[in-house]
This record gives sequence, structure tokens and C-alpha cells, in this order.
Amino acid sequence: MMTNVKSLLALAAALCLAAAQWAVWFYAPVEASMGLVQKVFYLHLPVAWWSFVSFFVVFVGSVGFLIKRTAFWDDLAGSAAEIGVLLSALALVTGSLWGRAAWNVWWTWDPRLTTTLIMWFVYAGYLVLRSSPMGGERRALVCAALGVVAFLDVPLVFYSARLWRSVHPAVFGKQGGGLEPEMWVAVLISLVGLGLLWLALLLARLSQARAARRLTALLTFREDAPLGAKERQ
Repeated sequence: MMTNVKSLLALAAALCLAAAQWAVWFYAPVEASMGLVQKVFYLHLPVAWWSFVSFFVVFVGSVGFLIKRTAFWDDLAGSAAEIGVLLSALALVTGSLWGRAAWNVWWTWDPRLTTTLIMWFVYAGYLVLRSSPMGGERRALVCAALGVVAFLDVPLVFYSARLWRSVHPAVFGKQGGGLEPEMWVAVLISLVGLGLLWLALLLARLSQARAARRLTALLTFREDAPLGAKERQ
């Protein structure tokens, strides 16, 4: 059943992302000042937003594990963190490409860029911690605590352009971010398509984590079984 759901989500994501590419290149107009380079925005915004969603799920999974102490919540947090680190890395790369065309530099220590980079390092460290040789439940507890604390940087990233002077453009401003209606259509299709892909990846990674736990438990049982039991197996 779960396999069918993941397959349908993956198919829907592929179709929606294909439609997004059509909307980006053939429906949305070319931006007057930046030209074709502005098209990277239709990838940059969705990967950035879904990285925020990923880290919120890490927060929820971490809180859930601290309360319930069940493997599902730990797996949920770890799976979402992997996707979030990937998406935030893509946001940094696409943002650099955009910044090179807009500001004539690959990187500037702008509040939005700086807080995003810090966020990426924090969650990359979270993934390193998850792979550490620390004991199973102890490691999960430490990771859950870090998953809760790390989320403090996410709203800071989102509001950084408003809290401090920033050259980063505001998508939702008083003037609506300067986007034409056709551009908004392309943005929304891209957001939905990437969201479907995000959910398919999350479910797939959860299934892998669950299978890995079962395999580890089986191997541990075989190693700890008495000699006679091993021979019967």
C-alpha cells in the first residue's frame, strides 16, 4: 500500500514539475532587468521554502521523540533533516547564481544569506551527530534536543531581511514582490511540484529507516542468540 502511495506521489511530482518547467520557460514573461537569469528564482524559492518545512518537521519529530521515545519520531526527524540539508544547499547554490547576476558577486554577507549558511551548518552537524558511534537511545535524545534548539534559526532566516537591512529581495512585500500574475502561476506550480516530490522522498526515506532498524534488530538477535539457536537458524 505504502509503495503504491509513494509511486503515485512520485508520478504526480514528475508531471507537476514538468508543467512547472513549461510555465517557467513559456508562460511566465522574461523579467525586464535581469532577463533569463531571473528564471532561477522559480527553483530557488521552492527549495528554500521546502527546506524550512523540512526543518519544521525535524522540530516536530524531535519534540515527538522527547515525549513519546518511539523510533518513528526519531526516524521522521532524521529523514526530514536529510532532505532539508539537501534543499537548503540547493537554495544557497541557486541564490549564488542569482546573486552573481544581480549583485555582480557570488557571495555577500547579507543577513539572509548569512543566517541561511549558519542554518545549513547547524543541520549538517545534526546529521553528523546522527551518524556518530554514540549509544542508540542516548544519541537519539541528544539529536532530539539539537533538533529542537536548531529550529530557532529557521524563523530568524525567514525574517532576517525584515529585521536588518538586506539586499535580498522580499517576495511578499507591500508591492507584492514585483511579480506578474503569470510569474505567480509558475511559482505556485513549482511549489506544488516540489512539495509532492518532498513528500515522496520523505516517505521513501522513512521506509528505508524502518527497514534498517528491522535489519539491525535481526542481526543483533542472531549475534546474541545462544549457540544452539544459531545452529538451528
